[in-house]
Parts: sequence; structure tokens; C-alpha cells
Amino acid sequence: MGYYNSYGPEQEPPKVRNKAKKKGVAGYFFSGLAGVLVGALLVWFITPSVVNNLPAQTESETATNKAAKTEQLSVDITTDVTGAVEKASDAVVGISNIQSARNFWSQNSSEQEAGTGSGVIYKKEGGKAYIVTNHHVIAGAEALEVTLKDGVKAEAKLVGSDMWTDLAVLEIDDKGIETVLEFGDSDTLKQGETVIAIGNPLGLDFYGSVTTGVVSGTDRAIPVDINEDGVEDWQAEVLQTDAAINPGNSGGALINLAGQLIGINSMKISESTIEGIGLAIPVNSALPIIEDLERNGKVIRPSMGITLMDLTNVPAFHQRDTLKLPAEVTTGVVVDEVYEGTPAANAGMKTYDVIVEMDGEKVENSIDLRKHLYNETEIGDNLKVKVYRQGEIVELTLTLKDSTDL
Repeated sequence: MGYYNSYGPEQEPPKVRNKAKKKGVAGYFFSGLAGVLVGALLVWFITPSVVNNLPAQTESETATNKAAKTEQLSVDITTDVTGAVEKASDAVVGISNIQSARNFWSQNSSEQEAGTGSGVIYKKEGGKAYIVTNHHVIAGAEALEVTLKDGVKAEAKLVGSDMWTDLAVLEIDDKGIETVLEFGDSDTLKQGETVIAIGNPLGLDFYGSVTTGVVSGTDRAIPVDINEDGVEDWQAEVLQTDAAINPGNSGGALINLAGQLIGINSMKISESTIEGIGLAIPVNSALPIIEDLERNGKVIRPSMGITLMDLTNVPAFHQRDTLKLPAEVTTGVVVDEVYEGTPAANAGMKTYDVIVEMDGEKVENSIDLRKHLYNETEIGDNLKVKVYRQGEIVELTLTLKDSTDL
């Protein structure tokens, strides 16, 4: 009697079959893992060899790409403006106004910089270099210091200054100074012509700043309050430009494209509603003043020997009852005081005379009077003057003298 397996001739017990299957899967897994590890090791060993044997052309291309990224091109650009600046800029200097200041805590006084401006070297002679600047730049200075292009500082001497034209001349030792700015002709300037301002806006930190613009207008007349009392004393004849001129530019150069000095930067209208109006003293107006300052230390002008008051500032009551003027006389200059021994006193001029005419030209205010006296007469001239005295016209002749002789 044979033995029969209860699972049939071709079947195995379930436990035996499952164990065989599990063993087969694990074998495949470990075989695959071994293959991956072997492959990784082969790549690790082979890669350095491949990298080290890259063609030389690849390294060259890499270097070329790097060079292309950092390459810079240098271009020498020269224009009329750069040429003019190169010619003139070394002649524009900084000027420091040095004054004494008292320390509140120690009560000791020391010298310190009270303000800075600009100046222009226009002449070398006899071991000295001469600089023109503005009067207001040097006003009140106890010492003056000039800063040159290379940063060297030199002590400066005041040759002379003139508050009416806002000009001053300084001198320094000419050692190391090579550039002197030549004078141009401001009378030939045209509206729209390019001009260049060079100076030190906002102080020496901005030394030699350059701005460009055009001639906006010539023969401009700007009222000036000389003594800062709120009354206009003078009308400055200036050039108008839209080249930026800021505090510190005062006394600097306004040049043309030939690099010639055609103006001394002097003022800027800085009201909030006004933009781009810079003003400069025309060089043709400045030259005779510069020559007078060099020669005499001051500008010698003819003098009448009186103090003045504009008729428009006199109340109507006094115009009528004190001066006894006709109703149609509304402008003129009132004589406030006559000094003894002066041309006015010698001609018989009196206090309360109202000047209405000089040499046949109408005089409406003190600016008109000064312009005629300073610009159209000379010392020794006979000046014919018409005045109202107690309502009557009186004609006088004054022989003008130098103000320093009075």
C-alpha cells in the first residue's frame, strides 16, 4: 500500500513554496545593489582621469569666456568743452576767509575759516601771482588763504577791493603757478553761446567743479543792496547764464569755448520760484576796476560830498510842505546832508535840495545819480546839476574831486 501526499503529486506544502520565493527576491535585490556599487566605484576611479585628460582647447575656451566678461574699453573723448576746461581750470583757485572767533567756554579767541569762495589767477609779474575775486568773498577777513589746484595752500595779501562792483584783487607768491587765464571780450558774446563756469560750490570739498550753459542775456541790470539796509543802492551790470552757479562759486571763472575769461561769477538768484539764473560780472566791466585796484588799492571815483535820499521814500506831507515841490515832481534825489569843503558845498548846494537832472540827463533816484557820477564823469569835470529848492529850479555847477581828498 503506497504512501500518498495529501497535496497531490505536483504540489508542495505552502510554507516550503513561500520560503523559496522569498529567497529568490532577496537574491535579485542584493545582486542589483552590488552592481550599482561596482558601477559607482568605476565612475569614481575613471572621472579624474577623464577630467585631467580634457583637450587643451576646452581650457582655452574657458579662459576666453572669462576674459570677455571683464574686458573694458577706454575711449579718449575730447570736445570743445573739455578742451576749454583743461586750458583754464588750473587758474581757478579756492579762497578762504579767515576771521577770529571766540570760544564761549574758554573765552579764548582763535582764527578759523568764516567762509570760502573762488578766484581766478589772471597775471604773473615780479614774483607775484594776481587773483581776481568778489569783494563779498573777502569782506571782513583778518587773513586770506588761497588753495591751489594741487591742494597747496598759500597766504594771500589783499591788494584792494571795491564794494560797488563786488570785485577784489589778491596777490600770492607765484612759486609753482604755471597757468594764467587770459581775458576774452565780453562785448562780443552772443545769446545762446556756450559758456562754462568753474569754481568751488559749497566749499573746497567740491573744488574745481565745472558746469556748462549758455549766455542767457547780456547787459542785465540787477539791483544791489550794498549795506544790507533793505534799500537798493546800486545796479550791477551783469551777464546772465543758465550754467549752475551756487554759493562758493562766487569769484570763479566764466569762460568761453576758447578757454578765455569772459566773466567773474558773482551772484545767483535763488528764490524758490526762480531756477537756472546765474549772474557774472562781464570782464570788460571788470578790467578797469582790476587795474585801479592794482594801481591804487581802491577805485578812485569822483565825489559830490553829499548824502542822499530817494524822493519816493519821503512822505507826501513833507514833499508838499517841507520841500514845497510842485505836484508834477514825483521822482528825484533829496540832499540829506552837505559836507563842508566838498564840491557840493563849494557850488552852494543845500540840505533839502531835490536833484532832478545832471548834465541834461533826468535823475529819478540815487541809482541814476551814482551811475551818471561814476560811469560818465571823471575827477576834475564840471558837473551841471538842476535842483528844486523850495519849489524853484536852481542850476548849480560842481567841480568834481576825488573822494579821498575830501
